[in-house]
Amino acid sequence: MTFFLSKFLLFLIRPLVWILVLAVYALFAKNKQRKRRALIGSIVLLLLLSNKFVLGEVASWYEPKYPVLKHYDVGLLLGGFSSYNNENQSLKAQFSGDRLTQTIKLYHQGIIDKILMSGGSGSLLERNLPEAIYTGQFLKAINIPDSVVMIEKESRNTKENFQYTLQMLKALNKPNAKILVITSAWHIPRTKLLAEKQGIKNIDYYPTNSLTDNYSFEDYLLPQASAINGWELLIKEWIGYITTFIGIT
Repeated sequence: MTFFLSKFLLFLIRPLVWILVLAVYALFAKNKQRKRRALIGSIVLLLLLSNKFVLGEVASWYEPKYPVLKHYDVGLLLGGFSSYNNENQSLKAQFSGDRLTQTIKLYHQGIIDKILMSGGSGSLLERNLPEAIYTGQFLKAINIPDSVVMIEKESRNTKENFQYTLQMLKALNKPNAKILVITSAWHIPRTKLLAEKQGIKNIDYYPTNSLTDNYSFEDYLLPQASAINGWELLIKEWIGYITTFIGIT
């Protein structure tokens, strides 16, 4: 039930839904004053939430900076960065694909000894191949040794990422392994809180695909769909952080 409600909540918090609701209300409202207010509200929201510079400035105070890296026993790669391409039967990187590329780089630099890929299927209705499985296949295809890769394929969210990871490390007699969590910058504050609530220690965080970017001229003026998507991710994290903090999740 919790998993279903979380998916429904994701629909309600989408900024595009808010904009469309206001626009539809403006179209059908009979009261002229309310119609005008709804129309203005939808336009203002669209301009504000589609501005990449505004998004980046807000995200900059929430996203953490890069840590001083040490040597880690495990690089914990959190899922949610890819889908499965049925045509070529391989991983297809999505918006957060930088999680994977940075993990590979950290391994080759000798910063992490092992890659623990944590991610099952987050789909509500479909039975998809667990993300950890096809990510493991991809890592093998680029010659990452099997002895380096650990697979956790049951988790459906960040809370379960840590639950199953902790169980796996305990089963391997490595409960005190030094862990570097590799995930999106905007995802780290909530991820850190979830880890602390589960008593996981010896852990650092490596931010990827930040919403804060180097701006070009059009980022200040022109609406961009990617900014709306960024707001959706950021708002989701804020709500997730609050609900985790007060103990709802």
